[in-house]
Amino acid sequence: MQNFTGVFILGAEGGLNLGDMIVQLILFLVLLALLKKFAWGPFMNMMKEREDYISNEINTAEKSREEAQRMQREASEELKKTRQDAQKIIEDARKTAQQQEQSIVNSARNEAERMKDAAKEEIVQEKDKAIQSLKDQVATMSVMIASKVIEKELSEQDQNELIQQYIDEAGKER
Repeated sequence: MQNFTGVFILGAEGGLNLGDMIVQLILFLVLLALLKKFAWGPFMNMMKEREDYISNEINTAEKSREEAQRMQREASEELKKTRQDAQKIIEDARKTAQQQEQSIVNSARNEAERMKDAAKEEIVQEKDKAIQSLKDQVATMSVMIASKVIEKELSEQDQNELIQQYIDEAGKER
């Protein structure tokens, strides 16, 4: 028994004591259980929340980037459409200006043609008046010549002189 007591004596003197080791092992396991419940669990929950937060932030950033790209495409398409609309407006304005120019030219031509026709008609009327006036004068002269011929018989030379005289008188009247 001395050996057995010697072990206790060795354990008391700084050796390994089995009872203390079991107590320390139990205390260690209790400490691990407490750490798991009160420190490790909340720490892991906090890490999970942080991971979820970062994941959400990455997803939000990705969505924002995609939205920005979509908005950029839309803005680019809208700008392209606006440029096309502006080009169409300019082209329409050119066509309208050309049509107005053509309309003005046609109107001026029609007015010139109308004035030309009116002038021709007036010339024809004046010509007809002049011819009528000349006919009236010729008729008057013929009557006068006939009356003078009746009053006296004229030779051909006298008759030509008389006609010439009446023509001269008609020219002076005008």
